[in-house]
Amino acid sequence: MDSTILQKARAYEAEQGAAIPAGQRPAYHLTPYVGWMNDPNGFSFYQGQYHLFYQYYPYDTVWGPMHWGHAVSRDLLHWEYLPAALAPDAPCDQNGCFSGSAAQLPDGRQLLMYTGVVWEKQPDGKTRDIQTQCVAVGDGLNYEKLPQNPVLTARDLPEGFSRFDFRDPKIWQEPDGSYSAVAVGQSETEGGAALLFHSPDGFRWEYTSLLDASRGEYGVMWECPDFFELDGKQILMAGPMEMQVRDEYHNGHCVIALMGSYDSETHRFTREKVQLMDEGIDFYATQTTLAPDGRRIMTAWMQSWAASGAKPQGCRWFGQTICPRELHLKDGRLYQTPVRELDAAHGPKVRHENALIEGETQLEGIGGRVIDLTAEITPEENCHAVTLKLAADEKHFTTLTYEPRSAKLTLDRTYAGGLYQDIVHTRSCKIRTPGKTLKLRVLLDYNSVEVFINEGEQTMTACIYTPRDAEGILFEADGKARVTVEQYTLNL
Repeated sequence: MDSTILQKARAYEAEQGAAIPAGQRPAYHLTPYVGWMNDPNGFSFYQGQYHLFYQYYPYDTVWGPMHWGHAVSRDLLHWEYLPAALAPDAPCDQNGCFSGSAAQLPDGRQLLMYTGVVWEKQPDGKTRDIQTQCVAVGDGLNYEKLPQNPVLTARDLPEGFSRFDFRDPKIWQEPDGSYSAVAVGQSETEGGAALLFHSPDGFRWEYTSLLDASRGEYGVMWECPDFFELDGKQILMAGPMEMQVRDEYHNGHCVIALMGSYDSETHRFTREKVQLMDEGIDFYATQTTLAPDGRRIMTAWMQSWAASGAKPQGCRWFGQTICPRELHLKDGRLYQTPVRELDAAHGPKVRHENALIEGETQLEGIGGRVIDLTAEITPEENCHAVTLKLAADEKHFTTLTYEPRSAKLTLDRTYAGGLYQDIVHTRSCKIRTPGKTLKLRVLLDYNSVEVFINEGEQTMTACIYTPRDAEGILFEADGKARVTVEQYTLNL
């Protein structure tokens, strides 16, 4: 192992990351120490705190040879950077340490399972990624790669599956102490697929079964799978690539949850329904972990590949994760709510009960950029639209517009500022359970807006790069509406 590659990355991030002022980062969303971030990896609870690794290229704010960045937190809101955990410094991963996950071994060590990438020149002269699965073991700070890596290769795949698209293992420990992992693969007949593997010890692996596949319906390839039980149902999550635009599906890269049942004897997953996990602009590459109190907590990359080239000038980091969300199953649907740890950050409350909105209205005490705001919106009969304007000043704003007659909510960051490239700025979603009143919970940070609709039945997520001092929040109604609004400034 050429450890100098890892040591170089650690020295660089220690110097350059520490030089980025806290005032240039979000208040409670994790960003890379320096440089580029995409998929969250290894989300786990280990040695009394949450560990979150991430796809990382410290040397620039564009994608490059993938390392694993590393951060820890006790409350999922305040993050401490640790030195980079992995670098592309072994024969099995010399061109990148791609996404993966973490589990604890019986001896107390932490096991990282990840995708190693090696470039191979093809007969046509093109270079392709050969993707295999590798493991590393460590103490929560330093990790040693297994000498016999890789532990899974194309030889372990079912017939017809590609050695170029085999990645993103999500590992967990079974009740009997053995380990399972789900990874994604691709074949001409199945398209993108979730493949199950098993190991007695976390080091020796074999293929078990094909759980589910896209088969031309949900993208051409899947990424970042997850597989877990929740409230009596089995959930398979995946990120389709090149998703066909239809119904609520708009983003080429999105996240779906396939819900159904799982027979642990036959290793057969039976799909019953499919749900889109976010209907905004910037949401991909989810990963979950089980908290010590039994909650299933999800994180994700709060960005989209389509907009990943659009970034503020001069910013020395790019990419961030969502505020972690708790998952619940209700009436056959996955609900998402911000982790309850956020409640401890609530400052003084400002509340307006049943306020009349007619034209543009600013409610006293409502405003700010690091806030947790709930609005219950009740349009009157003559009202065609109600708009919530966020992060506003004289030039900039982001809007949420509710049109009750069509039961449509639109998120629009066209005038948020900071980005001038021709990227998607608007997304709309159909409210699944429209009623007399629409309830929104909005988490606002310096670089993002996260919207939870009707107690988290639907969500919309987007990055914004509005000047930090744009703190105005206003309501506007085409007609008349009543709103009950409650806001907490977050003390972080």
